[in-house]
Amino acid sequence: MRKLSTYFFSLLFLCFGCARKEFFQKSALVGPIEQERHARWDSATVVAGKHYDKGLFHRFVWGTHYRKVWAQPVILPVLDISRIHGGLTPEKMGGGFQTTSLTLENETGKQYALRSVDKDPQEVLPKGLRKTVLTNWLRDQTSAIHPYGAVVVSELAGGARIPHSHPKYVYIPKYEKGLGKNSSEFQDRVFLLEEKYEGKEALTSYLGKAKDLIDSEEFFKKRFTQHSHLPDQLSFAKARLFDVFIGDWDRHEGQWQWAVYDTSHVTTYTAVPKDRDQAFFKFDDGMMPWLFTRRWAPLKKMKTFHPKVSFTKGYLQNAQFIDARCLNEVTLDQWQQLAQQLQIQLTDSVLTAAVSALPTPVYAITGEEILRKLKTRREQLAHIAKDMYRHLSKHVVVAGTDQKEKFVVERLPTGDTRVYLIQIGDKGKKGDLLVFDRIFKKEDTKSIALYGLAEEDEFVITGQGDSGIKVLIYGGMGEDKVSDNSQVKGWGHKTLVLDTKQGVEVEKGKETKVKKKKSVAVHAFDREGL
Repeated sequence: MRKLSTYFFSLLFLCFGCARKEFFQKSALVGPIEQERHARWDSATVVAGKHYDKGLFHRFVWGTHYRKVWAQPVILPVLDISRIHGGLTPEKMGGGFQTTSLTLENETGKQYALRSVDKDPQEVLPKGLRKTVLTNWLRDQTSAIHPYGAVVVSELAGGARIPHSHPKYVYIPKYEKGLGKNSSEFQDRVFLLEEKYEGKEALTSYLGKAKDLIDSEEFFKKRFTQHSHLPDQLSFAKARLFDVFIGDWDRHEGQWQWAVYDTSHVTTYTAVPKDRDQAFFKFDDGMMPWLFTRRWAPLKKMKTFHPKVSFTKGYLQNAQFIDARCLNEVTLDQWQQLAQQLQIQLTDSVLTAAVSALPTPVYAITGEEILRKLKTRREQLAHIAKDMYRHLSKHVVVAGTDQKEKFVVERLPTGDTRVYLIQIGDKGKKGDLLVFDRIFKKEDTKSIALYGLAEEDEFVITGQGDSGIKVLIYGGMGEDKVSDNSQVKGWGHKTLVLDTKQGVEVEKGKETKVKKKKSVAVHAFDREGL
């Protein structure tokens, strides 16, 4: 999708012209560095991005965005790496396509991330386009991000009892040499400093009895290879509902860490959000961005933070992979309960205190506007939750592991379909364990895809109904067994089995249709978001 968008813009602009060599401001500093009386740190008057301050015609065509905020002088503490958090030392450079970042560590081994507030998105483009005017446009659209929004999100998440970091904005002066060989890339710029929720060293009482903190890649590896490694779906659903509330549309699997808990028979993983750059995003207030974000356009997922939430599906686009695997058991009633819970927790006083965390001059520009929108969006949470449920329930994925499972499908007289999943324990060791159980409503769900993955899995389909949901069975590696004696009124087969020619034994019934192929691609399952 990213490549499609890129080439769409390339054709539109024909890519004539070159990217400006000196797009970014030379210095963030607009006032002297001084020691305020009784202050713990030196302070400096800085601007996050003076280069986004544009004239009337440019704003009309490309959007007003948060240009005034980027160009607004604010007073920030000056980073003293030898003192802050007990003293920090640089460990490794990081960052994605747009952000300059550095991992810092204190004497106890706790790590912190130093992340640039301003972005340079040129690397999302193919190399052949990075020196064209397209780079100028992409850089300019960074102004749609609120440069100080992270402090508001942190306060809101605290009120909602959602795991969160505690960001702090700092200015790094020209003379700072303590950031290693890459010091020059950080000097004279505004950065966000926050703790990293990675590894056992990052565990605090804030996360309760968590035994570890891991990234999504490691979580999904354990989830699909071993029994009894499961996400806390309700806490993740609450976090995803909160994402839409604050307008954060970019929540792919790389935007989460996972706190690991041992609970009775299973290991439970609770999602810890990170990288809140897109909260309060303001994009469609210019002629061209408005055009590019229509529902038929390639950037429809880039949702502007309006008072009214529309096209909820756009907020789910970047998170399709992780949502499908971590929200497949959440019912409409549970979504509604989570919405009500957030409405109770996010009181007027919580919202006001959160927005008041903005630097005073920035609050004067956007504070009341953001507060007003948050209050309006809070009232819509029940509708948002219902809409999220509706989109996520249309086509559902239920996956096992690389160990033995039994999938049971019961077609109910109402036309609804119950699916439950049992993990088969080793003889003489752990017993069988029910790990999934949900009734899917016929009016909400069109298809349910069951993936056995590896080992010898069993699929049993029973029951009768006036109508029914299509069930797709992907056996995976191993000799699987499928037994289908279900009956559904109406035309067409409601059970479809897809496997290799020697990979499955099927007891066919009235509803069964079998498709066998030579290639194992027939039952391929994406475990990594590829």
